[in-house]
Amino acid sequence: MGFFERLKEGLSKTKKGFVEKVESIFSGRQVDEQTLEELEETLILSDVGGNNAAEIVGHLKEKADRGEMREASSVKDFLKKEMVSMLGRPQNVVVFGEKPFVILAIGVNGVGKTTTIGKLASRFREQGYSVILAAGDTFRAAAIEQLEIWAGRSGVQLVKHQSGSDPSAVVFDAIEAAKARGIDVVIIDTAGRLHTKSPLMEELKKVKRVCGKAMAGAPHEILLVVDATNGQNALRQAQMFNEAIGVTGIALTKLDGTAKGGIVFAIKKELNIPVKLIGVGEGIEDLQDFVPEDFVRALFE
Repeated sequence: MGFFERLKEGLSKTKKGFVEKVESIFSGRQVDEQTLEELEETLILSDVGGNNAAEIVGHLKEKADRGEMREASSVKDFLKKEMVSMLGRPQNVVVFGEKPFVILAIGVNGVGKTTTIGKLASRFREQGYSVILAAGDTFRAAAIEQLEIWAGRSGVQLVKHQSGSDPSAVVFDAIEAAKARGIDVVIIDTAGRLHTKSPLMEELKKVKRVCGKAMAGAPHEILLVVDATNGQNALRQAQMFNEAIGVTGIALTKLDGTAKGGIVFAIKKELNIPVKLIGVGEGIEDLQDFVPEDFVRALFE
């Protein structure tokens, strides 16, 4: 099964909660105040976000007032175009500049951060890049072990210290090692104790500063891993991390297990942070670049 087919399958719960409801709203009915209200409610319940919902419905009303919207099929075509333009052009994780390219992966525990790092490392190896993983989540012994398993599986190097040691020291050593060995990419795992704990944010700020000391301009990518099943809570996490250390891109995991796939629209609208990677399953090949057009097409097909 190709990735587009897997994406379609993965988005089936979101599709059920959104596209099928849209179809039933407009089935045999006109575009009027009542149906527009129902559409807005459906968009909000799909975690598309209140501002996005109001904007979409406003544009649809303008078209309807001009007599350009007659039946359900034209509403679906309109929604597709509107949603693609909302997400903008694809922006993916691209290795550039002098070596090593440093990616700082952040996010709360349980979102699939270490797994995402492992899959990303595998992908870079397949593309011909050499990779070092930095076990910066020294808070959880299991996180270091899990990263070690992924390093072995992906055929990449690992820099780790003992459990409980200073994460910044691990990060510094990993970047120094990468420079000495001519490694292309460094991916840093970090602790993810709840985002409401301010010491975690201070720790992440320190890790970011140490990256810059070890290599000017690093980290080149601050990738926030969020779990799509968390819906609006994922948006709040993104806000907090972005305010604390600045997020350059989002990896959205577990899209195959949720009806809240609309959260990609809310994140883009509210924070203007691009979703760069999406996960729709357990396999290494299930972590893919986020392509807005494919995402919307998979949702509606």
